[in-house]
Amino acid sequence: MTLNKTRASLLLLISVAWASMAFAQPPSHTLITAAYLFDGETMLADRAVLIRGDQILAVGKVGEMELPEEYERLDFPSGTLLPGMIEGHSHMLLHPYNETGWNDQVLKESWAERAIRGGEHAKKTLRAGFTTARDLGSEGAGYVDVGLKETIEKGVIPGPRLIVAGKAIVATGSYGPKGFAEHVKVPLGAEPADGHDDLIRVVRDQIGHGADVIKVYADYRWGPEGTAEATFTQEELELIVAITESSGRYVVAHAASPEGMRRSALAGVRTIEHGDGGTPEIFALMAEKGVALCPTLAAGDAIMQYRGWKKGQDPEPERIVNKRKSFGAALKAGVTIVAGGDVGVFPHGDNVRELEMMIDYGMTPLAVLRSVTSVNADVFGLQNKVGRVKKGLLADLIVVEGNPLEAISNLRKVILVMKGGKVVR
Repeated sequence: MTLNKTRASLLLLISVAWASMAFAQPPSHTLITAAYLFDGETMLADRAVLIRGDQILAVGKVGEMELPEEYERLDFPSGTLLPGMIEGHSHMLLHPYNETGWNDQVLKESWAERAIRGGEHAKKTLRAGFTTARDLGSEGAGYVDVGLKETIEKGVIPGPRLIVAGKAIVATGSYGPKGFAEHVKVPLGAEPADGHDDLIRVVRDQIGHGADVIKVYADYRWGPEGTAEATFTQEELELIVAITESSGRYVVAHAASPEGMRRSALAGVRTIEHGDGGTPEIFALMAEKGVALCPTLAAGDAIMQYRGWKKGQDPEPERIVNKRKSFGAALKAGVTIVAGGDVGVFPHGDNVRELEMMIDYGMTPLAVLRSVTSVNADVFGLQNKVGRVKKGLLADLIVVEGNPLEAISNLRKVILVMKGGKVVR
């Protein structure tokens, strides 16, 4: 055989091989089985989930399901299959304060650095089993959170589905960084706005820049001795809610004082973040108005440890004791509890820390599982997309080793993460 004929034969063989590979498409369906299935409401045994493309096609017992001729099967005989968890309060552009203080992050870290850190934080969040996250404020980094969300959506980097707030809105003079001479102008960690016209302009401008939700600081530590006191008037908060809701979005309120919480609830915000100073009367009002609480238990716990508290050895500080009481009062009043830890104050990827503390502070494991899946989805307006294992919803699913109803820390033992039908871990 001549050299030219040999080359021609090789080319023909390569062409046939490539053609065979092109026609050998992977199965379009995936079947996942596990020892247990938590569907967002109930823990079930002997169930399987069939996925086609990015959606859940069927949920049921394998022997009763109509299966396609070809499918990929993933079996987890000692695991639990759940909806991808939803983080209710995070800051992708922040990292733990015991590494770098908040002031220095806002004033000394470039937006480029913070964006790169945000990408790493998003990857850790996704790998921890949180396929959706609310990012409630860029903390001085403009609309970098909007850019991070778009970068994930384009598939440039891995990360959860993000709901972003852009710049939080604060009353003039209330927010930081502080402590500088009056002639020194420093960038703030949020956007100040006051009064009728200014608030309308700022809310609409933030929406125009890509904010999915509007976050407002209904109070802050600007009292005479650094106490949390209300910032915006009742009328101002109601205006913010009215303008935001007219765009199909909702408002979340940072509020820790009784008055800030009261004004927020009456104004019609969707969720109150933190709520440390809530009283039985305030929580009764929140329950009546359908305002949910995002307690961020883990943030205060982390901050007190940064300040020297040796958890498990020292008595609980007053801040922790009071938080336990207020959270208990919220549970007793029947307030809807959404799961969110203020991640960024403590490490991204350690999101389950909040869920463990919710149980320690009085919730049942089943209530916590619902909170971090279906409840968060319902409150955040995502019930038709994620938060449950249900036909027609997106195939955002995770598998963990063991049963989280027996030990919530099993949620740390992630062995599969699927986002939109694609395995990402």
